[in-house]
Amino acid sequence: MLAPSASPDFALSDLEQRFALCVAGVFTPSELADYQAALYRARDEWVRDFDGEQFCFGRAFYTHFEQDRCQAYFADACASDQRVERHLPGMQQRMLALVERVTGGQVFPRRGFCGPGVHIFPAGEKVAREGGVIHFDTEGLTPEHSRKRKRALSVVVMLSQPEAGGGLKLWAARYTGRDAALDSELSGPSSLVSYDEGTAVVFDSFRLHQIQPFEGTRDRVTATVHAAEVDPGRWETWF
Repeated sequence: MLAPSASPDFALSDLEQRFALCVAGVFTPSELADYQAALYRARDEWVRDFDGEQFCFGRAFYTHFEQDRCQAYFADACASDQRVERHLPGMQQRMLALVERVTGGQVFPRRGFCGPGVHIFPAGEKVAREGGVIHFDTEGLTPEHSRKRKRALSVVVMLSQPEAGGGLKLWAARYTGRDAALDSELSGPSSLVSYDEGTAVVFDSFRLHQIQPFEGTRDRVTATVHAAEVDPGRWETWF
């Protein structure tokens, strides 16, 4: 059910029928090693979320939204991008270029929001043991965008892969205005995406999905950016 690296038209049209698009080789092994080392050197600057269940480098909107910390998110947006660029030079621009490649449109940062960042799910913590929350990526979308089901994408690149597990499960179910999944949706068609370091998974933000449990001593580390088509061919991005 997965499409390989493809032209922008193929990618977007296929996301109407397929669960996800995989794009290999977004970062080289050398770049990944440099980013991994730099990320852990900057550990004191990670943002702790959900009592340490996960962390982010660069502030993530959904974690702040769900913890009633949006004021801190917006107040620190500019400094957040500066931290990410200082420690992971070029990563944000590469993520935006990836969105541009996939959509074939014009891509620009969402004003006042943080740019692409990194999620760290620690080995042995709750997500590793139980998997992530089953959800849709709608927190950063405007109510009008969600109501009209205008196109929106989630783009996730594996920077550091666990020893086993940690893939992404996607269901055929799409957002209909409620956050909780129905049993009938969870028993419906689904696909499990396992991807290597440096590979991106691109999927419809309105599609139901979940991070799978993982084993071993390595954290699950991903670079992430969200994108919404605000006008035909014009996409704004945030983390």
